[in-house]
Amino acid sequence: MARHGKKYVDAAATIDRAEALSPSDALARVKETAFATFDETVEVGVRLGVDPRHADQVVRGTVVLPAGMGRDVRVLVIAQGDKAREAEEAGADYVGADYVEKIEGGWVDFDVAIATPDMMRDVGKLGRILGPRGLMPTPKAGTVTNDIERAVTEAKAGRIEFRVDKFGNVHAPIGKVRFELEQLESNLAAIMDAIRRQRPASAKGGYIRSVTVSSTMGPGVPIDPYNYRA
Repeated sequence: MARHGKKYVDAAATIDRAEALSPSDALARVKETAFATFDETVEVGVRLGVDPRHADQVVRGTVVLPAGMGRDVRVLVIAQGDKAREAEEAGADYVGADYVEKIEGGWVDFDVAIATPDMMRDVGKLGRILGPRGLMPTPKAGTVTNDIERAVTEAKAGRIEFRVDKFGNVHAPIGKVRFELEQLESNLAAIMDAIRRQRPASAKGGYIRSVTVSSTMGPGVPIDPYNYRA
């Protein structure tokens, strides 16, 4: 069993896990109990009433967080010709078809990878490298597209991708501890709305079973899932 340090134990002692709070109160508690010396990421964990073993119950999607992620996002665009120039004008950090070879050599110093459809023949062979890191461009995530300007702009603005894991849970970042409470609230509302819109038609019973927010090092604070009935 994992052992927590004294600061974590002290923070956890202030939280009644049997009491589900409103989103605002729960986020305020996360900010109050954060104790790390660095600016922790605030995350949300959602337990869903789905069975990911069935393809028609896999919940995934993307959302642009209204208040952003509080960090610079390094965007790579694998494209050529006019689309490469479009990527450069949109503010992409790295642009070009030659990055395929560079990634094969072990380079992965970027946060989001975008590719045009015509480049996927080459990009496809990078799946074993980018897939486990969650960096592989996919049409469903909007990162395989010819609308390069939009894709780069959204990535820079704080677009994130979420996907249910094999246990039926979704985990996603919603900002930083330094954010104002209102910023965290708007980001949380955006991702919860996105998750609700992705409810599979085949899902039976309650869809959103539990919602918990936490900082990177801190304890989880439960939110009343009634706020997100779907």
